[in-house]
Amino acid sequence: MNLFRKKKPDMPKIQTDKYEPVLRCSICTGEQTLCLKDRETGDQHELMLIRSFSDLEEVCAANGIDPETVRKIY
Repeated sequence: MNLFRKKKPDMPKIQTDKYEPVLRCSICTGEQTLCLKDRETGDQHELMLIRSFSDLEEVCAANGIDPETVRKIY
């Protein structure tokens, strides 16, 4: 029994017909956050912190999205 193992987060589901997945990137720190941008209003809703490209690949694979098509917003 491993008490101190790292629990994998649940992969969020993305409604691609209503929302566009975007990466909000910080210029100063380089921090990247996966957000959903509403196609009608332009509002952004944060989903999760992206620590490496493999995190983004996992989310995109779970939702059937190509990681290269996700836009970066600074």
